[in-house]
Amino acid sequence: MQKEIIVIIGGPGTGKTTIIDGLVAKGHCCYPEISREVTLEAKKQGIEQLFLEKPLLFSELLLEGRKKQFQNATKEPREVVFIDRGIPDVLAYMHYIGDSYPATFDAACREHTYSKIFILPPWEEIYISDHERYENFEQAKLIYNHLTETYQNYGYELIEVPKDTMDNRILFILDEISK
Repeated sequence: MQKEIIVIIGGPGTGKTTIIDGLVAKGHCCYPEISREVTLEAKKQGIEQLFLEKPLLFSELLLEGRKKQFQNATKEPREVVFIDRGIPDVLAYMHYIGDSYPATFDAACREHTYSKIFILPPWEEIYISDHERYENFEQAKLIYNHLTETYQNYGYELIEVPKDTMDNRILFILDEISK
């Protein structure tokens, strides 16, 4: 079997981390979302909201981190690796805030391709704001639209994960992978 690098995407508050944690608990190889890590590191350096204050720097750090995750995933002994957000997420967020970015961002999306993309739709009933998530639900829906458009522009067919319990969502993903 060929190495499968599978990305789980969606706007903020759609259950990505919960699903990744559930996959880990079931013994699957998963890489976490790195934006909180980048944000916390910036706070240590005195930048309160890196994404808002220096969006290009934030995006460059995310891009490098996600490229590294991709490279690490290709070296994993496991045949299937799940990643919470992929490289095109960086461009989708840049589109969302209306910022431009260097051509290297586009090149990174073309050079690092994923096996499958699962997208989680906006789900108001489970949406919660926290210290690192500053978007409201309406903004989360706009981000979802930018994610959909960006991934489709890179030729990905998105598999929408139904709104359901965590276990059922994980079963859906695992069933889709085995097809």
